Amino acid sequence: RRNGMIGNIYSMGLALQALETSSEFYAPRKWDRGQAFSVIYSHDYEQPVAIAQVLPPLVGKSYLNAGRWGCAATNRMSPSRQLPLLPLSPPTAPITVQFSITNTLGNYFHYSTSVCIPDNSTLLDVMKVARNEKPEIFCFQTKQTSLGPFVTSIHGLSGSTDDRTYWQFFSCWSPLQEGVGTYKPKNWELIQAIFSTY
Repeated sequence: RRNGMIGNIYSMGLALQALETSSEFYAPRKWDRGQAFSVIYSHDYEQPVAIAQVLPPLVGKSYLNAGRWGCAATNRMSPSRQLPLLPLSPPTAPITVQFSITNTLGNYFHYSTSVCIPDNSTLLDVMKVARNEKPEIFCFQTKQTSLGPFVTSIHGLSGSTDDRTYWQFFSCWSPLQEGVGTYKPKNWELIQAIFSTY
């Protein structure tokens, strides 16, 4: 449906495991696994849980049968199949990111700022710089999850399961497919945190 993306980048690993192991149960349409795998190959996974979910389908397995290999399988791995060490990248010039926070669900507010960060920084780094520069406006809280930090509150406004509200992040009005701990904004990118309902 969406160029091979199933759900979002974090759900891809489990979705591929399910589709790979249950192919005899879905019909009549043939599943285009190549398109889904191209999404995985083009993404730079950094969260350990997401990596652990993606690895089994890359070798045609799922969590259900991945443990059948045992440690002996890795002992016999040839040096040519081991990953090469990559050289360190030289430092790059800093970038500027536009960051805004908006609440339209009640007690309206909208604030924007520009922050200067090193290239290859995460959205969480952008938020920390904004908080350091204007703590009364861009204060936020996170909680650690298995898929990385999850933003629970911005500007004193917390998401709520009872009210079905949360902070959703956008890049130029397109929802982000990664979390704040892994998404890396580009120079002059507009990142919006909008208090939303689900």
